[in-house]
Amino acid sequence: MISNPSRHCTVELQALPSRIGQVRRIVSAQLRYWHLDALIDRAALGVTELLTNVHLHAQPDKTCTVELELLLDRLTVSVRDHDPTLPVMEVADRLATGGRGLALVAAVSESWGARPDGDTGKVVWFTLPALDVAGALPTVPVRHPVPEKVPRRFAEIEVDPVADPLDVRTPAHAPARSAVVG
Repeated sequence: MISNPSRHCTVELQALPSRIGQVRRIVSAQLRYWHLDALIDRAALGVTELLTNVHLHAQPDKTCTVELELLLDRLTVSVRDHDPTLPVMEVADRLATGGRGLALVAAVSESWGARPDGDTGKVVWFTLPALDVAGALPTVPVRHPVPEKVPRRFAEIEVDPVADPLDVRTPAHAPARSAVVG
């Protein structure tokens, strides 16, 4: 039996730069509340790109609604605005400073799309898998080949305390650590 088959969150806003940051924080907090921490970065990036498109292109106003819906194993993030013009993913010139938003959404999501919403609006959406095949939270897919020889971490270096009790080896490069939470 499924105890919580659907979860839903809606935020209405003006797609202004200052509000987009607030919505990112709301999306992050909601996903944390739903125990979907692994999806926060991709969902926040996707919603930022969609809201930026509303800010830059939507007419006659910048009013929109962001909706998060978790239905079984799929998170759908959608942005509804009052401009009926459907977005088109274009190939941006490599020196262009914009024009890559929908390509980013496509890259971080499982699927995305746009549909008319009545005569005077549209909905642009993307989905993220909320569960992997084993029923655990998803991991970010590896898109680059893994190097054959992975450098060993400091904790993995073997030191024989009997043979050399004062030998404290350190790796050539130790990762930086931060004590700041957040």
